[in-house]
Amino acid sequence: MIEQPILHTRRLTLRPFTLADAADVQRLVGAYKVAANIPNIPHPYEDGMAETWINTHPPRLADDTGITYAMMLTETGELCGAISLMLKPEHQRAELSYWVGVPYWERGYCTEAARALRDHGFQVLGLHRLFAVHLTRNPASGRVMQKIGMRHEGTLREHEFTRGVFETVETYAILRSEWEAEQLEKSGKSGESAS
Repeated sequence: MIEQPILHTRRLTLRPFTLADAADVQRLVGAYKVAANIPNIPHPYEDGMAETWINTHPPRLADDTGITYAMMLTETGELCGAISLMLKPEHQRAELSYWVGVPYWERGYCTEAARALRDHGFQVLGLHRLFAVHLTRNPASGRVMQKIGMRHEGTLREHEFTRGVFETVETYAILRSEWEAEQLEKSGKSGESAS
């Protein structure tokens, strides 16, 4: 069984969800602007759905197939979103996914959380490959992927059927070797600035 440590970034605390988060989850993910960009989020997001979703997290963690974090603003304790790795240990890969509540859009929180979970995936979970997909009509999600070093790998035309429409998706990924090269470059730059 994998561990789920609490992760800290400059502005965020990433921690496991609890049932006490359900009302905030329902309020944030229940907004159509959020659900519209994520095919597996139902809309309307009805009573009990958040609790059901939160209750799926411990079994996934226990069988090494998933790890999900609540994105919390460290300063205020507010829940602003969720971020997950869906793991395929036999292939040493994971799919990164996330959502952020509308009041917290365009503040860089998702990029900050995604970078932390990417690093955790390579450093602690021993991933070889991390990938993610986004709907083509949601380029903001793709910018998060680009900012954490993922490369565009392709377009899957009319790949998802959601809410009565076939949606095209973009795929991105980063390999361990690419992540390691980025870490080396960063440590070289910090060494230069120290000298």
